[in-house]
Amino acid sequence: MSQQAAVAADALHTPADQIRVNRHRADWRGWKFMWPFALVFTFVFIIPILYAIYISFFQKQMIGGTKFVGINNYIRLFHDQQFWSSVVRVALFTCVQVPIMLFLSAAMALALDSMKLHGAKFFRISTFLPYAVPAVVSTLVWGFMYGAKYGLVGSLNDWLGTNLDVLSPNVLLAAIGNIVTWEFTGYNMLIFYSSLSTIPHSLYEAASIDGASEWQIVKSIKLPELKGSLAITVIFSIIGSFQLFNEPSILQNMVPGNAITTYYTPNMYAYNLSFAGNQSNYAAALAITMAVITMAIAYAVQLNSMKEQMK
Repeated sequence: MSQQAAVAADALHTPADQIRVNRHRADWRGWKFMWPFALVFTFVFIIPILYAIYISFFQKQMIGGTKFVGINNYIRLFHDQQFWSSVVRVALFTCVQVPIMLFLSAAMALALDSMKLHGAKFFRISTFLPYAVPAVVSTLVWGFMYGAKYGLVGSLNDWLGTNLDVLSPNVLLAAIGNIVTWEFTGYNMLIFYSSLSTIPHSLYEAASIDGASEWQIVKSIKLPELKGSLAITVIFSIIGSFQLFNEPSILQNMVPGNAITTYYTPNMYAYNLSFAGNQSNYAAALAITMAVITMAIAYAVQLNSMKEQMK
């Protein structure tokens, strides 16, 4: 009998409480690959947040320098009507723009997945292309198109004899929503389309053999598959909408009058407080409050999505 066989035979006759368990030590080698990302994440994300929380408890004074004021900045913020008007504005923007954008994205994804669309590759690239254009460039292009005295709207007014003004205060938020929808519809469409691509096409063929129509296949097979990706796109869209800054900031110089104020959105308000009003401590309190509000709404959407998927 070989030595290994003898050891195995002895192990079979050894009581369970006498068998030595091979306890491996924790292997930290994986952290050698993680520490570059963890280091960058800490310095770029964690430390700025902690610093913003820290300075939000202070206030700069003309006499006496920086003074610790506790939660006074937050108390002041909750009584700031300009802040709440900007929050209501972006909340209204989110409730209207996000459903329209996601509906268009889902419709485009279903059209691509139907395999009945001619030039599908060109359609997929062309719809995603606006997302690749920087937001500043997109806003400038649309701003010139919106101009009532120049650009596309101005030419239409001269041709039709009308007096349309897309940048008037009454429809300005809708004009900004159109720009954001144009920018991000293709991005969300690809998320939906990638989710639909995981469905085996043999399932569609079996449903067709059983007599299911195209609408029944969409309703019973494709739409349930989009629930997970819908939750992701809703959360991303809510976060992006509450961070609205580039579009109104660029259009501010193109809009006549004072239609876009310095507190048009919370991000614009925080920017102007910090860099124009020399109130960085109060701006930090505003930023932290908006982060909490956004996270709370996103978390509520995620919980609701999880409950829907568990049904």
